[in-house]
Amino acid sequence: MQKFFHKLKLIFTEKAIRNRILFVLGALVIFRMLATIPIPGVDVGVLEQFFSNNQFLGLLNIFSGGGLANLSIVMLGVGPFITASIIMQLMTVMSPKLKSLHTEEGEAGRAKFTQYSRLLTLPLAVLQGFGFLTLLKSQGVISVTTNFEFVVNVVLVVTGSILLMWIGELVTEYGIGNGVSILIFAGIVATLPSTVSQLAFAYDPSQLPLYIGFAFVALLIIYSVIIMTEAERPVPITYAKQSRGTSTYGGSSSYLPLRLNQAGVIPIIFALSILLLPQMVLNILSAFNLPWVEGANETVTALLANQLLYGAIYFVLVFLFTFFYTAVTFDPDAISKNLQRNGAFVPGIRPGAHTSEYLGSLITRLTLVGASFLGLIAVLPIGMQAATGITALALGGTTVLIVVSVVLDLIRRVDAQLALREF
Repeated sequence: MQKFFHKLKLIFTEKAIRNRILFVLGALVIFRMLATIPIPGVDVGVLEQFFSNNQFLGLLNIFSGGGLANLSIVMLGVGPFITASIIMQLMTVMSPKLKSLHTEEGEAGRAKFTQYSRLLTLPLAVLQGFGFLTLLKSQGVISVTTNFEFVVNVVLVVTGSILLMWIGELVTEYGIGNGVSILIFAGIVATLPSTVSQLAFAYDPSQLPLYIGFAFVALLIIYSVIIMTEAERPVPITYAKQSRGTSTYGGSSSYLPLRLNQAGVIPIIFALSILLLPQMVLNILSAFNLPWVEGANETVTALLANQLLYGAIYFVLVFLFTFFYTAVTFDPDAISKNLQRNGAFVPGIRPGAHTSEYLGSLITRLTLVGASFLGLIAVLPIGMQAATGITALALGGTTVLIVVSVVLDLIRRVDAQLALREF
């Protein structure tokens, strides 16, 4: 406890850390102000009814930072930028030049890679904005009488998304933590008061055991998310002794940490993007009055409305994308070559191809556990609704995962800043 208060005192007394925290808070205030400004022509009553009957849009609201629920000018949130970043990372599999840019050319290469992601964000934001607004217009959620008004709304939401991307990058550079994750975190936290009020309004004394059971399950889930997020498999590494003149270097031991959840929440975000893609494409095509689009749109909507089928597809997509993303970001061959180049080896494993094969087998087994966990977390809200029958009690496993990940990351970064100042 004394150590905690000492760190808290340092946070407020160290000017550099205090300024970074104040910058983050200021950026969050601006973000929440933008999230309260609705686009023109919104019918609030129809909007609330539309969202209450569509859990899929509720999940997307998480990644918009809460801006989608009231159709604010930042309703797209940082979703287009996240999608662009994922696409660019997946492109490294097909393009050796992009892979070299991202992993081998240092800070300048990563800056250029990020710039490509920013450029890709703009067309993705236009497509998503047009698709969403077309869907909402067809459902009577927004009422626009001319094409000019519709185009103005598209421009507003696209500009809002680009603005949030810029704010997120400023937070990353001048604040503490990953700016995009913090914006999503702020949107989740901002919905807590309304969730608590819904629970209080729907409270029934006869269902007290259900509420107690739900609270216990919620704490258990939060604990398991923390354990799974922090879990890692240490691979022992030994550095060979090297003699230079009369001096001997090396001979030390270390370890290579392999995280159980290498992919984080990226597979969940990508699975949501894939589930959204058919509806988005059909909504865009509906503007051309094609005869088959309406029937296809109804079919896709009916499939997503089937909770069992939707949950099964969602789980499978998250499971597969966890393996895929881990394979993209974790390269056993490159790690094996780096170890061999630095005179390091895994005890009992021959350097080179054998080490690469060993690391590949190990990460596959770890990813199997991590993918299963992420899939269960993703479909958790569906299971909670089916078990309790109360919509307000649907604990979003995805939101828990995001909140825990962001909080743990912030704690690590603050500790690193404090350690830097102390030394």
